[in-house]
Amino acid sequence: MIGNRLKLARSASGLSLRGLSDRIDNLVTAQAIGKYERDESMPSSGVLIALADALNVSVNYLVGDGNLSLLSVDFRSKKLSSKREQDRIGAMVLQMLERYLTIEEILDLPSVNWDRPRFAPYPVVNDIWEADRAASILRNDWELGLNPIPNMAELMEERGVKVLFRPMVDSMDGFTAHVRRESEDEAPVIVVNATHGGERQRFTIAHEIGHLVLDVSPGIDEEKVAHRFAGAFLMPEEVMWAEIGKHRTALGWAELFKLKLMLGVSVQAITYRCKDLGIISQVLKDRMYSVFEEIGWRSPPYEEEHPIPGEVSGRFERLCYRALAEGAISESKASELLEISVHDLNELMDNPVGSRGLVTAEV
Repeated sequence: MIGNRLKLARSASGLSLRGLSDRIDNLVTAQAIGKYERDESMPSSGVLIALADALNVSVNYLVGDGNLSLLSVDFRSKKLSSKREQDRIGAMVLQMLERYLTIEEILDLPSVNWDRPRFAPYPVVNDIWEADRAASILRNDWELGLNPIPNMAELMEERGVKVLFRPMVDSMDGFTAHVRRESEDEAPVIVVNATHGGERQRFTIAHEIGHLVLDVSPGIDEEKVAHRFAGAFLMPEEVMWAEIGKHRTALGWAELFKLKLMLGVSVQAITYRCKDLGIISQVLKDRMYSVFEEIGWRSPPYEEEHPIPGEVSGRFERLCYRALAEGAISESKASELLEISVHDLNELMDNPVGSRGLVTAEV
């Protein structure tokens, strides 16, 4: 039966029942599509193909057996613009995660499961400074050392936390969705605002990881704790002390911009982290934030000088090409997972001299 998948694909496309009917030139009515979604009837093969084309999915997807369901979405205090938008984002999360988990299972990768740190959830956080210790423990647990993290999205995906970039209202930085899988642990997915700059996206990912690994005591502001965790995770105190010193009475623009490019975080985040570590005083931090306000950095779209490129992850695509090259999946399966045509797939797989892009060793 196709009911659940059809409804999921329609929600992901942001279409109403009537909108989908119009999209297929009223081949069937909105009422008929509603019956398909309730599994009260099945479409003919012609209608099934039309629905798949209209929703930009394969027929195999619509008739497949999915075992994922949305367990919860941590919107917390921020809300999307409408219930329909929430449903659309939820459907996108499930579609993306299903494709990602499929290729990881085919390749038998450990990242198919969330690599929950040994200490998580961190023993109840009773004071905000304990977020620093948790961030340090996580870096040690994942053997990250003190080096800047070049790509937060790919780091999380290698650890089993998938990252999805989607345009959202500017006030929404991101959120975490929890997906239930049959006979498996739940899978977390971090959804990040695709319209934000790279420095803001990286901080959002670290912030959401904070929510995943911290157990915050009642009465403590969970958002502030997650912010503190993100700052500590991206800017370890040892690095900040080595680069800036342990006590400063002033910070220069050139220095701040160099640190921004090195750490991949905003000047504002660096300033706040310096205040948290006692490197600068609260008075200096407030004075600097007043300057940030005057030059427009504290208001949407929060654009600073020397912007960091947006976070991207090519891991899923690389895994699909790997599976295809190793013969673990067919061209049709690869095109379905990548959501491109077989023709376009072959174009991408072609090498520079025009022959097929599968290089094999002759034995």
